[in-house]
Order: sequence, then structure tokens, then C-alpha cells
Amino acid sequence: MLAHEAAFGLGLERVVLVPTGRAPHKVIAEDPGARARYEMAALTADGSDLLHVDSIEIDAAAKSDAPTYTVDTLRALARVEDADLVLIMGADIAATFESWRAPGEILELARLGVAGRPGAALDEAEAALERLRARDRLDLVAMPEIGVSSTRIRRRVAEGGPISHLVPKAVAELIAARGLYREGVRV
Repeated sequence: MLAHEAAFGLGLERVVLVPTGRAPHKVIAEDPGARARYEMAALTADGSDLLHVDSIEIDAAAKSDAPTYTVDTLRALARVEDADLVLIMGADIAATFESWRAPGEILELARLGVAGRPGAALDEAEAALERLRARDRLDLVAMPEIGVSSTRIRRRVAEGGPISHLVPKAVAELIAARGLYREGVRV
């Protein structure tokens, strides 16, 4: 949903989904692995003229045991994309932006498209960019607040709750077929 709203609100012609290779900041309990994350992104983008999936971070993580960093991904994308880059994220993530590797360089490579999320104030994201003297690199994305997050989806699956209204049908089917996020629960 964020990709579609950002494309509409910011006038983007194409949105590239980049599944995380190896996150440097957090460990996700019950992580299904990079390939499964890629497959879910590909199923989400399937048939869309707007959405595309790139395995750049997964490929980088496969070559090295090191974490993947957004700045490296943007450097690589800037070399091959003939477009102004916009890094899309929720306000909860943007509020931590100062702690990222090379936030100044990220802001040189891309603008930030930031959407409010329930429980995450846009004020915090704006303040972080003010401290970096980069408020002019921030575009706010108007989003209907529906409270969907990857954490909520994983929790609902682990609890045996329905997710078909939260993710594309093909993604829900893949999660169910592989028993992702359901440790100890038979599918």
C-alpha cells in the first residue's frame, strides 16, 4: 500500500521493492530467509506496471557475511537508474535515520518519502532530518492509517489469525503453504 500511495502522492512512475539482504540493525524472529522475502515481494509486484523487485541486497548478502546497508544499495541503483531516487519508508523508521550508515550520503543520493504510521509521529522523523539539516530532502506521503506492519502480519500468522486482508492473496498463500512465521503450528 505504501508503494502505491507514495507513487500517487509523489508522482513516481516506478517503485522498486528491495527485500533486505541482511539487516544491520535488527534481527527478525522467525525470518523466513532472503529468498522467501524476495518471493513475497515478487508476488506482490506480479502483474503491476508500477512495482518492480530488485534482488540487489540479497545478492550482496549472498556474496558476503556482512550486513547490507541502504547507502550501498542507493549507490548501486544510482549507477544504473536514470531517475531521481526516492527512498520510501514509514515515519517510525525515518525517526531513526540519524543512526544509519552515512545518512548524509543517502540524502545526496535520494530524497526521502516518509509516511505516517499509527504510533509513529511524523514530528520525530521531521526532527531527525532537521538535525541533519536536510528537511528540504523530505517529502511526506499521505497514507490512510490502517495499522499494517510486517511485525503485525508475522504476529497474526504466529497466532493463527487471518492475514488475507493485509497482504496480497498470493503472498498469504505462500506464507500458509510454507508455514512461514508459524513455529510449532501445523499448516
